[in-house]
Amino acid sequence: MLAIIAVGGAVGFRSLLEGLGQFYYLPMVPAVLITAMLARRIATSLAIALSIAVNLTLVPRESLTDALTNALLFAAVSWILAEICWAMRAMQDRTRDLSRQLAAKDAMLNTALASVPVVTLNAEGEVRHLSPAASTLFGLNEAAAVGRPFSELASGFDVAAILGSGATGGALEARDGHWTGLRPDGATFPLSIQFGVASDPIGDTHVALCLTDLSRWHAADAQARELHAQLNKVWRLNSLGEMAATLAHELNQPLSAAATYLHASQVDMEKAGALGDSALRTVELAKGQLLRAGKIIRRMRELLSPEARRLDSERASSMVEDLGPILTMIGSSKGVAIRMEVEPDNDRVRAERIQFQQAMVNLVRNAVEAVGEHAAPEVVIVGRPTSDTHYRISVEDNGPGIAEDQIERIFQPMTTTKTGGMGLGLSVTRTIVESHGGRLQVSRSALGGAAFSFTLNREPSVENA
Repeated sequence: MLAIIAVGGAVGFRSLLEGLGQFYYLPMVPAVLITAMLARRIATSLAIALSIAVNLTLVPRESLTDALTNALLFAAVSWILAEICWAMRAMQDRTRDLSRQLAAKDAMLNTALASVPVVTLNAEGEVRHLSPAASTLFGLNEAAAVGRPFSELASGFDVAAILGSGATGGALEARDGHWTGLRPDGATFPLSIQFGVASDPIGDTHVALCLTDLSRWHAADAQARELHAQLNKVWRLNSLGEMAATLAHELNQPLSAAATYLHASQVDMEKAGALGDSALRTVELAKGQLLRAGKIIRRMRELLSPEARRLDSERASSMVEDLGPILTMIGSSKGVAIRMEVEPDNDRVRAERIQFQQAMVNLVRNAVEAVGEHAAPEVVIVGRPTSDTHYRISVEDNGPGIAEDQIERIFQPMTTTKTGGMGLGLSVTRTIVESHGGRLQVSRSALGGAAFSFTLNREPSVENA
């Protein structure tokens, strides 16, 4: 339809020009061009054929050869012009597509820059641009920062060191490990800086800085160190308590035997009459001191032995997640990545937080040491509810596992399979678990190594989130 309309219009235009002279195919060229610009090859071919048919009908020719020559020449020129139109259309479509892609990428870049603190500098180290996140980080608007040396915002920064090194990008190290950012109110904060260097077409050098505020990381690191120190203290106290309880139990028997022997000696000395009175008094004093020592040991044993602890309502996932920094440090020392698969649903349990965390640290440390020589070490903490009243925690590894004849023995105090170990870790852990109303068990892990597991009583009176 487009070809017919275009050719019809061209024929009408040709009729208007008849008074000025004899026109052949020239008025038909616009019809072909219009069809090529608005349609595809079939419609354009039809427009060319109609144009030739109209000319052969309306314009008399001297011979058939002349008619065919002009028709073929018109068809060739028209097709070339049509190809040019199609190429221009394709270029326009490609240009529009590239424009849309460029606009989308530009929007994504602007979104990224809006959320990341980025600062661009000139070769002199002066600020040229601050992203909104960077403005928030330094507490400055862009207008107040542009033109200022970046060294006023980051103490000790020197752009000459970057440009002089010849590097085009990377991390910029500070002397003490991090840069110090400065705010207008005098507040400081630790910074990490990544940089990139580029030149524009006119030869100006630009330095782009990507900044990271390390305040939260430092705070988390300090909190992790504090928790680690606290857990170590609890571990030492528990270890001391286990050792004291063991010594109290072992010493009580020889002290009781010694008191019995002294009593027997007193009976024999009484038979000696007045000659044994002096010795009787001395033996009585010694016997009194032995009995006093026994009472002191019993009191110490009662004081240091595991007693009923105050259990609070805690979330198992929260208690394990708080150990993240400590477990990361334990794993990184042996090159072991520790996975946590603790289900946060229905995980409200009765527990004493610090004691529970100490037990977890002991189990994870043992697991990490067990897989230290493995080519692909794995340690997984798994937590999930097993019933309406219990929540199970297990620490699994792909190490060598525990031999069947060692399962009961490893929980005994002063028993260890590690060089330099004190043999108190699993004993203390079992004591903690039992004080929570659970039982520490060991079995074969699905990973191939050992799996230490225990259950905690779920909190029935609190709706789990």
